[in-house]
Amino acid sequence: MSAAKVACSWSGGKDSCLALWRTLRAGTRLDCLLTMFTEDGERSRSHGLSRAVLEAQAAAIDVPLLSRSASWDDYETAMVDLLREAARRGVAAVVFGDIDIPRHRAWEENICRQAALDPMLPLWQEDRLAILDEWWRAGFESRIVVVRDGLVERRFLGRVLDRETANELVQTGVDACGENGEFHTVVTAGPLLRKPIRLCLAEQLLKSGCWFQDVLVAMPERSINSC
Repeated sequence: MSAAKVACSWSGGKDSCLALWRTLRAGTRLDCLLTMFTEDGERSRSHGLSRAVLEAQAAAIDVPLLSRSASWDDYETAMVDLLREAARRGVAAVVFGDIDIPRHRAWEENICRQAALDPMLPLWQEDRLAILDEWWRAGFESRIVVVRDGLVERRFLGRVLDRETANELVQTGVDACGENGEFHTVVTAGPLLRKPIRLCLAEQLLKSGCWFQDVLVAMPERSINSC
């Protein structure tokens, strides 16, 4: 797929970001980011991030953010429609950040087949700590914005996913990359972004068995600690 034009299924988190980074370093060209939102179009389906945060990431990467809003019942139909929009832009393949859950890969292959696109999963079946080591060595940064209640302590919300934090998570029996949904992150800096994204921490909410740390795009004079 070298030199192909690609889109990225963009959660706003570390895995989709690193998968995209690897793909681009192999010679592909990024056309757009693809994100699914809740029915009201205000929050991402995967990580609960606000549209403003995802738009800030897309602006920092300097590509358009394409999206659809859907319930879980019509999610697949809307996602295929989004992929077809990307295909009309000349995209040949879609990058996904999944690591090793077979049903996720099968679903992605199915929706790409419906849109006549190729799926790309550059992190597939790789060692978790090796993935994180590459992430840190490349100079990326992310913060934890979702933790599954009962599996990951709420105190991790808002923390940078650095080596110390990853080691703490592993010591509690949590997957280092959160591949099974134990936690999710938001990317704030790194070589894909023209400049870091300044975020401030807002309220925390418990919903559907997960604690969510809401984050807002900060004004220049604000700190990361609070809004």
